[in-house]
Amino acid sequence: MSGTYGTQVIESVAVRRRRLREAWLFGAERAKNTLNEQTGRVLASVMIGALACAGCAGVAYFKSAQAKEKQPTPSSSTTGPVNPSPTK
Repeated sequence: MSGTYGTQVIESVAVRRRRLREAWLFGAERAKNTLNEQTGRVLASVMIGALACAGCAGVAYFKSAQAKEKQPTPSSSTTGPVNPSPTK
């Protein structure tokens, strides 16, 4: 029996919070407009995903640009690859 009462209290608090939130957001026309709570979460998730993708692409671009700058340019005085062999 106590579990039922606890469940009722939790549900009534959730309903009260939803009504207060809708009253604050929509004012007197809260019966006409309802807020879909999942819409905000979906938009936030899409924005976070887009930022993560942009960040990864930016890091990859800058790393490849730095790697290109560090590559030695071939000079015309050498005729081939120089492989020094240690003398024994």
